[in-house]
Amino acid sequence: MTDKAIFLSSNLPFDPDQWSRLEAALYPGRILCVDTSDDAAVAAALAEAEIAILHSDLDQRFIDAPHLKWVHCDHAGLTKSARPEVFEKGLIVTGSAGRSGPALAEHVMMFSLMLCARYPEFYEAQKCHRWRGLPDMDRIFALKGRTMGIIGMGNTGKALAVRAKAFGMTVLGFRRRDEPPPEGVDHMYCSDRGEGIDEILERSDIVALVINLSDATRHMIGTEQFARMRKTAYLVNLARGAVVDQDALIAALTEGQIAGAGIDVMTPEPLPPEHPLWDAPNLLITPHFSAKLPDRSERSLNMILENVRRYRAGQDMLNRIRTEDMWSEA
Repeated sequence: MTDKAIFLSSNLPFDPDQWSRLEAALYPGRILCVDTSDDAAVAAALAEAEIAILHSDLDQRFIDAPHLKWVHCDHAGLTKSARPEVFEKGLIVTGSAGRSGPALAEHVMMFSLMLCARYPEFYEAQKCHRWRGLPDMDRIFALKGRTMGIIGMGNTGKALAVRAKAFGMTVLGFRRRDEPPPEGVDHMYCSDRGEGIDEILERSDIVALVINLSDATRHMIGTEQFARMRKTAYLVNLARGAVVDQDALIAALTEGQIAGAGIDVMTPEPLPPEHPLWDAPNLLITPHFSAKLPDRSERSLNMILENVRRYRAGQDMLNRIRTEDMWSEA
């Protein structure tokens, strides 16, 4: 490893032993532990740093740094870091995608179970101390024997496929690369083969979005796509809010084009109190969170340590953003 300066955010979520392991892996680099809210300290450190390991996205300060070659952002979604200037400069930017994959997959299953059981209606009755059945029990169904379409087959998509299969579901997947299906996937659709998501939408009882946001995926679910879905189907979005045309989602829910939806991501965030999404029928909303795994910080650290090894060896880096990850906010 280089003996040049290495910028570390002071708020990285590591315990003393993990900090020691990180510093040992970076030796003989000179560690500069900096509070990223201190602009003067950041400027001084970036005047000489070759590597930066951050708790959040990079910003213009890091793009303008004269000697910086690699930035690691210790979280999953790097949409805000996939900026044209990053690629123009040739800056390596990596992230910690996958550290919360199992928890995000569980979140999809939570939405799926609640929606298919129409649980909010039972909960409302419970709050009123009212024992009641539902007038149309045929609209309540188990996951076993149903079909889940997973759009996006990264770390979360793979973890979700295994869990959906454990529930006895048929699992359809969609991704860009033409590769063999991962564990749990019965049929994979790939854009590299010229395939799209139409058949997944038409066949699925639950459509789960766990795909990265980019210019190619912005509003990939809109009016046309909702029209292809079954009226008994549910949409679950754990990707990014802009992957779905929210006006089209509200219309689809209001007009009964789909049975319901669960979203953990939306635009904007936080969602303003007056936003119409709050009142859309048959919609479950959670405020963009992932349940904490007991080993999440260890999973993050192991990704960073592996990328330190790869950086030293000149090898391809884990979770490196590419030009296809760019998103031009509209």
